[in-house]
Amino acid sequence: MHNKTLVAVAVGLGLITLSACGSTDTKSGTDSTTVTLVSHNSWSVSKKVLKDFEKQSGYKVRVLEDGDAGQAVNKAILTKDNPQGDVFFGVDNTLLSRALDNGLFQPYTAKGLDKVGAAYQLDKDKHRVTPIDYGDICVNYDKAYFSEHRLTPPQSFADLAEPQYKNLLVTENASTSSPGLGFLLGSAAQFGDTGWQDYWKKLKANGVKVVDGWDQAYYQEFSGSSEGKKAGGDRPLVVSYASSPPAEVIYAKKRPSTAPTGVATGTCFRQTEFAGLLSNAKNPKGAKAFIDFLVSKEFQEDMPLNMFVYPVLQGAEVPAEFTEYGPAAKDPETMAPGKIAANRDQWVKSWTSLVLK
Repeated sequence: MHNKTLVAVAVGLGLITLSACGSTDTKSGTDSTTVTLVSHNSWSVSKKVLKDFEKQSGYKVRVLEDGDAGQAVNKAILTKDNPQGDVFFGVDNTLLSRALDNGLFQPYTAKGLDKVGAAYQLDKDKHRVTPIDYGDICVNYDKAYFSEHRLTPPQSFADLAEPQYKNLLVTENASTSSPGLGFLLGSAAQFGDTGWQDYWKKLKANGVKVVDGWDQAYYQEFSGSSEGKKAGGDRPLVVSYASSPPAEVIYAKKRPSTAPTGVATGTCFRQTEFAGLLSNAKNPKGAKAFIDFLVSKEFQEDMPLNMFVYPVLQGAEVPAEFTEYGPAAKDPETMAPGKIAANRDQWVKSWTSLVLK
């Protein structure tokens, strides 16, 4: 997701981080009363909900944000022997095997896990990670652009390679960005193990632009986002999320009656995000309490309007804005974790030489 994941990230993240800082030991950077969360830039939670956790658990929460999900996972792996924190949130199904194969997490069965949908529990034998949310990586389009140019927005992966959409799409680097990798995997699921390369050759010939991460793609290059408009973004197609349109509505200064952006529903790939207790965590007890909190009903119902992802907890309510402006994709592309593990690194290598060189 969501990262990641969305427009809400720009609102008050610094406040959350500052208000969450607890007392620290100057030697280790943490102590038994502080639990340190390592995450991607899209981590967000309501201040009241975080305070509830701190009050009930007795822990202060310190937040370290490490860029896009792909960058954050890579950094966590490099520092696993002396981790920056206790809990990691934001590893998703596209990167899960890399994290698990590198021994990033230690097992923990969260309280309340029995109420989480079985389809999301991708490590159910060992419980090294706990599913927290899901979302759909999809191409978003700028409705005003397509209306002004009397052009029908694309709806499928194949459409994006058509000449009428030349120089219109911006995506993220599959080697550094979680949505970028999700989009690559979606194309591989759509066109097959060998067909996806021909597809990307067509996209390259059709002028696809690649940037490092989601923030740059959505906030700077995409003409349909409020931030992108201000930044002079000129790409009316962007790889983002099915939940981006509701974010545009909710955070608009003047709420529009309909979302200014739409979703190309035939371009979606289902992403599930997880949290895990870091190996060698200095405060494993606090980390476990925090993971329990992440699957609690309070956090799960707070999460959609902060990170624009869907809860995995059965019975957690989804805000009306989600169903009105950005329902989850009905038939997203998916891929078995084993297949992702077997092919991801080689596919990313091939994609890099095909698209970036």
